[in-house]
Amino acid sequence: MMWSLALQRALARWRVRPESYPQAEGLQACWQAEIPSASTDWRDHEFLVVDIETSSLSADDGELLSVGWVVVSGAAVRLSSAEHLLVASDSNDGVGDSALVHQLRDCELEAGLDAVDVLSRFLGAATGRVLVFHHCELDLAFLDKLACAQCGSALLLPVVDTLQLEKHKLMRTGQSLHHGVLTLAGCRQRYGLPDYPGHSALVDALATAELLLAQLAHKGPRVKLKSLLF
Repeated sequence: MMWSLALQRALARWRVRPESYPQAEGLQACWQAEIPSASTDWRDHEFLVVDIETSSLSADDGELLSVGWVVVSGAAVRLSSAEHLLVASDSNDGVGDSALVHQLRDCELEAGLDAVDVLSRFLGAATGRVLVFHHCELDLAFLDKLACAQCGSALLLPVVDTLQLEKHKLMRTGQSLHHGVLTLAGCRQRYGLPDYPGHSALVDALATAELLLAQLAHKGPRVKLKSLLF
């Protein structure tokens, strides 16, 4: 998996011209950090746990509205690392009905950062770390779309998905994957973690970080990074 990531990065470096994509150097600087060895203990690495809020469930027609993240290092959540960034909307239609989910209003997003600035800060935080999401396909679709527009390439960073970790565990034990069982709240409940209000990017990032540590504790003392990667 890691050799494939290295190959994809090498091809992207050859294909993308910084003069065509002003932010390409930022992503390539992020790639300068050594790709972690999949055979090492997970405690040897830092993780950037990320969540986003969007105007739609599809990156094809939706906008990125906010990003939250927090670092997990040394088997602990580093609360001092927590960030929550609002993204200024480019849409003339505003957030629309999606506000009922994430509670973000147009007036709040007017004071948000430009998407380019958000991407720059995100890449700085992601450098040298493994990304963690709950349902990474949705979050990565939006983040990769932004990276492709500004940098000429998808992020191409190592990723852990707490939803997939939980899905594989349930399937191994023959448990039912009925509706709602793999939601962030549903997964946390099985580990006795408290209920948090959902659909805030930062709160969900913190909730995902706690879930990750609970899943790792359940796996036992000797967990290699390769058993976590998506």
